[in-house]
Amino acid sequence: MIEPLLKVKNLRQHFKISRSFTVKAVNGVSFEIFPGETYGLVGESGSGKTTIGRSIIRLYDPTDGEIIFNRDKISGELDNRTRRRLRKNMQMIFQDPMSSLNPRKKIGDIIGEGLDIYKLYSSLKERNGIIGEILKKVGLSPAHAERYPQQFSGGQRQRVGIARALVMNPKLIIADECISALDVSIQAQVVNLMKDIQDETKCAYLFIAHDLSMVKYISDRIGVLHKGYLVETGLTKEIFSNPAHPYTQSLLSAVPQPNPEVERHRQLITYDSDKVNYEHCIMRRVSDTHFVLSSH
Repeated sequence: MIEPLLKVKNLRQHFKISRSFTVKAVNGVSFEIFPGETYGLVGESGSGKTTIGRSIIRLYDPTDGEIIFNRDKISGELDNRTRRRLRKNMQMIFQDPMSSLNPRKKIGDIIGEGLDIYKLYSSLKERNGIIGEILKKVGLSPAHAERYPQQFSGGQRQRVGIARALVMNPKLIIADECISALDVSIQAQVVNLMKDIQDETKCAYLFIAHDLSMVKYISDRIGVLHKGYLVETGLTKEIFSNPAHPYTQSLLSAVPQPNPEVERHRQLITYDSDKVNYEHCIMRRVSDTHFVLSSH
């Protein structure tokens, strides 16, 4: 049995707004990611996808639950050794490539910041060589290292974000809706680039998105998130061919079809979440890799 690279057990992320009001963004989510695989996390806006990614990488302190990454427990207080291992082996690609890049720094300095912090080179020449190689790997030129973020298009800036994550040679990359702000043609280029890099480096992805067609293309397994609860998870093929939860069925029914004949007769499935009491749900086994939440 291959040991999971990431284990998330009963993760809860709550934000206290006032004395009497708390936003329960994530409620008891559990899943695993294995080395070299892509786990897609899908759901509507506000379902808690980004919050989960930020909690895993510890941009947020989890309210409750356990997160184990590369055999290290990274929930709760982190000692310096664990924090450094986490920062080096887990990276994040953010949704907005412009706001995540410092406009006052050149691309080479942005990408090389991790190299500088962890002293992963012995000379300036070696540092520039590493940055040049990673730029070529993501489809840019080493000469681009001397440019600023505002001199690039949206797709190129996202490639810079990917390069910044890859330069540390991480074991896990959290891609937080990294293609949602891009044109459709650029989305395909970026996703194909990510697949090629995964084949080469064997890194794992937590791919957060709401575009089901793209998630189907890149993911090995999928988790469906709704109102902070993981309502269904399983193999990509199984989720798309046999969705078990009504919310998953509703999501899939809303995906446009490229065939006009099929699209003309497509039936939308409505889902009334107000009738579901998530606090009284249990895990129901469907197959070896497929679980859904089912009301009592």
